[in-house]
Amino acid sequence: MHDPRVLLDPATDAVRKLARRGYDLDLDALEKLFSRRTATVSATDDARAESNRAAKEVGAAAKRGEDVTAARERARELKARIGELEEQQRALAAELDEFLIGIPNLPSDELPDGSTDDDARLVDTWGEPPAFDFEPADHVDLGERMGILDLARGTKLSGPRFAVLRGAGARLERGLAQYLLETHTERHGYTEFSVPAIVNRPTMTGTGQLPKFEADLFRTGVADRELFLIPTAEVPITNLHAGETLRAEDLPFAYTGHTQCFRSEAGSYGKDTRGLIRQHQFAKVELVRFCLPEQAAEELEVLRGHAETVLRELELAYRVVTLAAGDTGFSARYTYDLEVWLPGQGRYREISSVSDFGTFQARRAGIRTKAKDGTKGFANTLNGSGLPIGRTLVAILEQHQRADGSVRVPEALVPYVRFERINPDGTTS
Repeated sequence: MHDPRVLLDPATDAVRKLARRGYDLDLDALEKLFSRRTATVSATDDARAESNRAAKEVGAAAKRGEDVTAARERARELKARIGELEEQQRALAAELDEFLIGIPNLPSDELPDGSTDDDARLVDTWGEPPAFDFEPADHVDLGERMGILDLARGTKLSGPRFAVLRGAGARLERGLAQYLLETHTERHGYTEFSVPAIVNRPTMTGTGQLPKFEADLFRTGVADRELFLIPTAEVPITNLHAGETLRAEDLPFAYTGHTQCFRSEAGSYGKDTRGLIRQHQFAKVELVRFCLPEQAAEELEVLRGHAETVLRELELAYRVVTLAAGDTGFSARYTYDLEVWLPGQGRYREISSVSDFGTFQARRAGIRTKAKDGTKGFANTLNGSGLPIGRTLVAILEQHQRADGSVRVPEALVPYVRFERINPDGTTS
């Protein structure tokens, strides 16, 4: 959530910045609402001060033996007035919060203009997309032919956009998760967390999923408790420090976790309906970092490097792009997309988003910092997929397929799955 004073400061240039991402900020409405709340806060403080003076006057008059009837009536009137003003203050604060909570983060001026994939700026590429002397199959044909992917039974169990992995497919999924976790914890210094996959509304609000993206979430509950299935481990991991003050000298923090993720994909029907690209349930290893704002630029590059490391070790050709301002997520101020080459589609597809949120999420979640000299502020949060298991599995199957219908397992993954090849019949060797 934004500080309204920052948005109203002409130096922030909030209207122009938000317009780059397609958001029309009504600055006049914000200024009027903020002024009304400020005036009510001031009036409440004045009434409290007058009430305190009146109480002292009643006490002093009573000691002198004077008639205090009128003074007591005045004190009662002031007390009632304070109650009215406090109620107005709460109502205006709630109205201001509701206004602010729907405003997305201010995009960095370094982002390119635009709002589509075509407007993204190419940053780097790694590896050559594999050249085949045969017609490459997509992961669905490969997986079903080998018997390691069963979409029909996934649909039978839960409906469209669910899948069942079998045999080598399930082992590949499990091995990928273990490889990613060990890489990020043992080599990149992340602390691993096991977190709930169901969280409450304040937790979803803290990272920016609510209220804007409620239609994209699976909502559930226990008794009278409202709960949501997480769309990414970013939500519970970031909110581990909600409402806390972090010691500035301890930062940065680097956290990771492997969770199941759930997305309704509202409005996406007709898109990526084939296979594992866009599922309602999928596994992911997430990377989250907390730092001071002045550390954010360096931390973003560190985070990006960690996501790229595993793509390189899995021998997957990919590219890095900077998203356009209008295509950047609600909470992000700057985002890199890592896009892996999918031979079955003949194009690059996003496999990881690495984002800097500035202090946007920390303000919403109340994650503060305090330095040794007493300086206070809000933490800077960042996160990236490191990686989504399903899309990584797709890339491995498609990029490492062979003419005989088999798939070679990247060398880095062999110790975790204990086979080097998935044969055309789904057996391993």
